[in-house]
Amino acid sequence: MIKINNVNYEVIKDYGDCLNTVDLNEIVTDYYDAFDYIVGDFAYGKVRLKGFYDSSNKLKKDHNDIKNVDDYLQNCCAYGCKHFILHKTKEDN
Repeated sequence: MIKINNVNYEVIKDYGDCLNTVDLNEIVTDYYDAFDYIVGDFAYGKVRLKGFYDSSNKLKKDHNDIKNVDDYLQNCCAYGCKHFILHKTKEDN
């Protein structure tokens, strides 16, 4: 479990040991509060964030449904890039 801007997250995946909570506290804004997941990938020394929803969330679309996260990582991110997946814990949903 980690806390980013007073929101608790479970670390689902940290490929490449790239998760840095100090940096995330500076770049994660309240925009991500609505999402169930935050996915971060690294390219050219910078992190890029994208929000995803649980498949059961009525707000989800195909492009932000967590069941499609592998397609996103494969098709929209640098090949083999370091990345992480965070899931907002129940008490913060």
